[in-house]
Amino acid sequence: MAERFYYGGQAVIEGVMMRGQKNMVTAVRRPGGELAIDTQSLPTIYTGWMRKAPFLRGIIVLIETLVLGIKTLLYSANVSLEEEGEEVSGGMVWVMMIVALALGVALFFIAPLFLTRLLNISSSILFNLVDGLIRVAIFVIYLKVMTLMPDIRRVFAYHGAEHKAVNAYEAGVPLEVEAVKEYSTAHTRCGTSFLFAVVVISIIVFALVGVHTIWLMVLSRIVLIPVIAAISYEVIYFGGRHRQNRLVRVVMAPGLWLQSLTTREPDDSQLEVALSALKRVVEVEEVEEVAQPSSSVSS
Repeated sequence: MAERFYYGGQAVIEGVMMRGQKNMVTAVRRPGGELAIDTQSLPTIYTGWMRKAPFLRGIIVLIETLVLGIKTLLYSANVSLEEEGEEVSGGMVWVMMIVALALGVALFFIAPLFLTRLLNISSSILFNLVDGLIRVAIFVIYLKVMTLMPDIRRVFAYHGAEHKAVNAYEAGVPLEVEAVKEYSTAHTRCGTSFLFAVVVISIIVFALVGVHTIWLMVLSRIVLIPVIAAISYEVIYFGGRHRQNRLVRVVMAPGLWLQSLTTREPDDSQLEVALSALKRVVEVEEVEEVAQPSSSVSS
């Protein structure tokens, strides 16, 4: 039997992107109130064998999240600026994303390292435990600060709408606003849970590296990010498929709790956007499946 495919997505500016097996759909609320819906086929790298290979798929997902995330954010930004006759260039978005990534690595990996070095801890295990705890604290504080920004809170509401839509779809209920409202804004496969897994697993990985000269440790923090991402994805992948298991629920609980910071309860209009994106991508893929029958493989 074909393995079940699990849909997922991300929130964008005034909208939601939903990723299918071979397509992605972005639905955005125009300033005038109507919906703009963009459907695109996914490149082979995101649907081929590498996307299904354990550990390697985590690195592919990291690339996918970055590239597709920029594309959908660019689309949503330009839809939002339609009435003003302005347009955001792709080059500008890429520059902003590269700067954001550099700042993220500096804030979440390099800064905790330098702060921990000030404590003169000789034990490798204790050093990396303190380093990890500082990283967790910075991560939580960062998310909390993000919730103070009105524009980000709206994006977080669309994030909640995305989760509600996916939760309802996986429960098999009709994809209608009233039916979806009761579902949770948290989801095991969320990017927030993935980032929390990265923070925790980095403690173990860096502990294995040990305590060395500062520049060697800085280099290890950068070079090992893909390795940490690959392991973290496997943890989230496993958790998403065994969430009925009590032990799995305990392990995944902190990541789900953190989603209370990155999601908000959406209004009906925001739910409508998320449902439009999900229904469209499901519809497109069902038509393609009928036209060219093939085995479905989960993401």
